[in-house]
Amino acid sequence: MKDRAFVLSAWLVCGGLTTSLASAATPAELIKTIKSVGAEGHGHAEAVAAVRELSRSDAAVVPELLRAFDDASPLAANWLRGSFETVADRAFKERKLSAKALESFTLDTARNPAARRMAYEWLLKLDPKASDRIIPVMLRDPSPEFRRDAVARQIQIAANFKEGNATDAAIAAYQTALSGAVDDDQVKAIVKPLRDLGQTVDLQQHFGFLPAWRLIGPFDNTDTKGFDIAYPPEAGVDFAAKYAGKLGEVAWQPYQTENEYGIVDLAKALAPHKGAVTYAAAEYVSDKDQAVDLRLGTPNAWKLWVNGKLLFARDEYHRNMQLDQYRLQAKLQRGRNVILLKVCQNEQPEDWAQRWQYQVRICDAAGAAILPAAMQTSQR
Repeated sequence: MKDRAFVLSAWLVCGGLTTSLASAATPAELIKTIKSVGAEGHGHAEAVAAVRELSRSDAAVVPELLRAFDDASPLAANWLRGSFETVADRAFKERKLSAKALESFTLDTARNPAARRMAYEWLLKLDPKASDRIIPVMLRDPSPEFRRDAVARQIQIAANFKEGNATDAAIAAYQTALSGAVDDDQVKAIVKPLRDLGQTVDLQQHFGFLPAWRLIGPFDNTDTKGFDIAYPPEAGVDFAAKYAGKLGEVAWQPYQTENEYGIVDLAKALAPHKGAVTYAAAEYVSDKDQAVDLRLGTPNAWKLWVNGKLLFARDEYHRNMQLDQYRLQAKLQRGRNVILLKVCQNEQPEDWAQRWQYQVRICDAAGAAILPAAMQTSQR
């Protein structure tokens, strides 16, 4: 009993000490403590105390709390969210929450998208009409959520013009909506009425699909062994080279897909080979060094390289292909870049196992197309 009493007393003292230390800390120090919490529980007790103390802060800490999300880990962000919601709720009830500060943060595109959204939602509690001035300017916002709201609003404006037979105004409004649309469902909701109104829409260009490729194959993938075999194109892309393939000598051949979603059907472009590997290479000229999203869709096993660097690989067959199925971050260099894709087909004979295709697009983190330098120049 004495031992148990000693342990309990020690626990209470340590807990009280942790809380005491937390209460003496500044908001910046408390936030640092929360951000330091480890995935395996390291710093958990200190974070609990820091969250408790931070949650007692007054409304002045709201901007600092929101900024803290910028470099917070997902785990730390969950802790910070709890503190923010508590502080914001109390400040709201006390009528001390600043609409001006919340709006300023919401409009700061350099800040964490989730934190901006929280600020916006609390702003609406203070000023429900704030959306009327904020959302319209977010058609090109880096946050997909804000962007989607702005596009939805613009689609409704366009639909109202169309319903009122204001054709020119409807076309202009739909085109404005399309300039910000990155989600396929919204793009389709815009493209149909535009085409009904006699307008041409290039979806390959809108999404940033790569339509022009050079293909070489087939190489052997019997018993799916080809996924791990480094066939010659993996050592370097030489469009003049010829190699021994599965059925004889193979050479690079140009192919341009007309599919508006950039789908390259290898079974049609080459032949419906089974147990086969084909390589596809595309050249992309960038006007600067830049980080991009390289988004891929395919039902087949694959590997992908940019300028000789392997970005990712997936040895899985016959998944349901969809737009932006895989999202990879890549760095493009100024000038010519070579994208190499290895697409593997296995030997299953079922009808549902015959798809051998892919689509690739280049865009920013929000999903907006990043066009090659020549196309950007032609649009200016």
